[in-house]
Amino acid sequence: MIIEIEKDFQFEAAHYFSHPDANDAFKNIHGHSFKGTVRIQGDPQEDKGWVRDLWKIDNIIKEVIAPLDHAMLNDIDGLDAPALEQIAIWIFERLTPRLPGLACVEVGRPSCGERARYKKPSASS
Repeated sequence: MIIEIEKDFQFEAAHYFSHPDANDAFKNIHGHSFKGTVRIQGDPQEDKGWVRDLWKIDNIIKEVIAPLDHAMLNDIDGLDAPALEQIAIWIFERLTPRLPGLACVEVGRPSCGERARYKKPSASS
């Protein structure tokens, strides 16, 4: 039996886009309230009934996203082009060794109605 559990997170950060075809307004430094979700898949533990302890998952997520909160994303290693897609991959890569069963990281800007989702690559990829 595979169960999926999810934990939400949020952070505030600024960024800008420097690629030539970026909209002029977004070439300037601007900020967002980012929200996201981490999805983990697994079998429920027989002795506890849960897949993983959500409180522990929350603490791991907070540690991983702490460098992003109230930061200039462009200055963070690996995020020099901080599009939603890249932020989702960045978080996924840092959570993977700490969260067995990690299946997906979604990051969005709710005020813009935008989100990106990075899923665990399939074995056939």
